[in-house]
Amino acid sequence: MAATVGSAVESFDWTLYALLVPYFSSQLVAQGAGGVLVAYGGFAVGFLARPLGSVLLGRWGDRKGRRVAMLVSMTVVAAGSFALAVLPTAARLGAGSVVLLVGVRVVQGLALGAENATVAAYVSETAPRGRRMLYSGISYGGVIAGTVLCYLVLAALLAQLGPEGLREGGWRAGFAAGGLLGLTALLIRRWAAESPEFLARARREQGNPPRPVRSSWRAVRRNAAAVFLMTAGLTCGYYLTVTYLPQYTAHTTGTPGAQGTALLIAPILVLLVAMAATGALADRIGARPVFRGGLLLTMLATIPLYAAISAERLTPWIAATLHLACLAGPLATANVFFASLFPVRVRVVALGLPLTLSIALFGGTFPLVAEALADAGHIGLVPWIASATAALSLTSTWLIRTPETHEQDAQDEQDAQHAQDGQNRPDEQSRPDEPDERYGSIEQIGH
Repeated sequence: MAATVGSAVESFDWTLYALLVPYFSSQLVAQGAGGVLVAYGGFAVGFLARPLGSVLLGRWGDRKGRRVAMLVSMTVVAAGSFALAVLPTAARLGAGSVVLLVGVRVVQGLALGAENATVAAYVSETAPRGRRMLYSGISYGGVIAGTVLCYLVLAALLAQLGPEGLREGGWRAGFAAGGLLGLTALLIRRWAAESPEFLARARREQGNPPRPVRSSWRAVRRNAAAVFLMTAGLTCGYYLTVTYLPQYTAHTTGTPGAQGTALLIAPILVLLVAMAATGALADRIGARPVFRGGLLLTMLATIPLYAAISAERLTPWIAATLHLACLAGPLATANVFFASLFPVRVRVVALGLPLTLSIALFGGTFPLVAEALADAGHIGLVPWIASATAALSLTSTWLIRTPETHEQDAQDEQDAQHAQDGQNRPDEQSRPDEPDERYGSIEQIGH
């Protein structure tokens, strides 16, 4: 619950900002397409701040605990959402409103820099044996739940105030809702227990100087590169449909953005169910086949689906449902699959840095690049970008070194063994030379 609710807040905050850009840009930035592009730039800047946050807060999460890092990030995110709700307009503050807008997004980006990696580490270290990928899908389901809630809030605001009412200041209510959601997540996380594996590692290292982090980073650099590339396709595919589809349909078919927004709720709910199913499947056949299969489907389906939308041969909500169904497997398995590639001691930083760099480069700039292409008359290139990054991610899965051949594997096994001491009966404890099933044999992680 602590992991899932935080993911929901992150998704709500970031998706809502992107969806509200057409409504608040005229008040906080400037009228016209230029103001929209600058506001989307704030979306990108928030993502660009995440890699630095993944190092700063991630190191704290690796040293002080997953729970502490999750509490800090949620406190800052909630405060930032409330700050966005009360920002003065450009008419009152001039360029200062843009500076404040970007500043808040940077601070939120720093706070969320380690959120994904910390959640992934927390879930991988606390999920029951044999259901790790199912729990991975459930934890990422928070992202979907946050997105659904975001669309529901936006749909309610549009129904109550209309597009003009949102442009005249109604958008502030959306950010205020994000702040309240963040406070709820903070209260839930206060009652969460610390990761037992983190505590076991901390106890073992008391009085024993730990191995330098630099050595651990060198040991996992190949998997870090793989995570960077694997994240690209997931991010572009997800933001194409969940964030940019209303704008895409408006540019290609003239469908009002409000109508496109409302139609996305059903496809996102289908994605939530599909993620639980594919997560359970991954627990049976391995994460890697499910991850690769989903990327292959995404690569092949994206361009035809969006071409059908442009030609009005397929309704946007059906295309969105099919596209998100292709992404369900990779999204469901990513949290635990990625986290399992790194040792406990540096897991948050080692996972967080490549993850946030990739999200910043490919996801944070996606709406900005897509809108720039649309303004230049090349909207048809947008789905090609998503398809190409899916192909890149699929290819990069062959960079991964499996845990049983990786240098950090022995350390991971030792951490898992310490975490289980006192829980298993002596005759049930695994031998030191046997890999712990919690971190998965090759069958668990994937072939």
